[in-house]
Amino acid sequence: MEKKMRRLICLTFFLMLLTLMAASGVLADDPASSKPGEDKIQSSIDVIKDLTALKDEGIPLSLLNKAQGLAILPGVVKAAWALGGQYGSGIAVVKKENGEWSNPLFIKLAGGSFGFQLGVQKADLVLVFKNRRGVENMASNKITLGADLSVSAGPVGRSAEASTDLEMKAEIYSYSKSKGLFAGLALKGGTLKVDKKANKAFYGSELPGQKILYENLKTPLIVNKLQATLDNLGKAK
Repeated sequence: MEKKMRRLICLTFFLMLLTLMAASGVLADDPASSKPGEDKIQSSIDVIKDLTALKDEGIPLSLLNKAQGLAILPGVVKAAWALGGQYGSGIAVVKKENGEWSNPLFIKLAGGSFGFQLGVQKADLVLVFKNRRGVENMASNKITLGADLSVSAGPVGRSAEASTDLEMKAEIYSYSKSKGLFAGLALKGGTLKVDKKANKAFYGSELPGQKILYENLKTPLIVNKLQATLDNLGKAK
């Protein structure tokens, strides 16, 4: 009887240990089974799908169809107390001459803003590029929003589809989905640049940004999923 009790206690302890290990991630899938950066790409897929699904505040599908480049930054954080700053990371893609979307280029956003502001905001951000130049310049060096390229809030609402049939005056249209005390993100002055560390981890070596965007590289299936999502959204009516 005493032996059975000891066995039961040991079994109970073992099961509790397994539960704690699973909860802490010790028994999670082998990290080697997925490349670093795949979660960021999946989050970007979720963001673009969410922002195109919003009827009153989302990205018009006609605009997405005309876009020559995109920057998708899930969970950009902005905080301010008189002086503010913003930081985020995500991916950028270009639409190649054959109409296909490129491999994702991992990027970072950093910048500051001034004003009597108070609060913290976390937002999903999508930048729609009128042409490839902005993304290509970022791939080569960096771009400052509002200085190197003009940025404006993208058209929304019932008239958005009609307005996107007109000439795009801004070089970049911005869309965001956020919660917090800010009404929106102050993009002017923010700098977009290549995240060399993230690209090296994902592609296995340090590659030039132009090579990532325009050459055929061996990539995980998540890249095909991203490209298919953008292609389908661009063709949707």
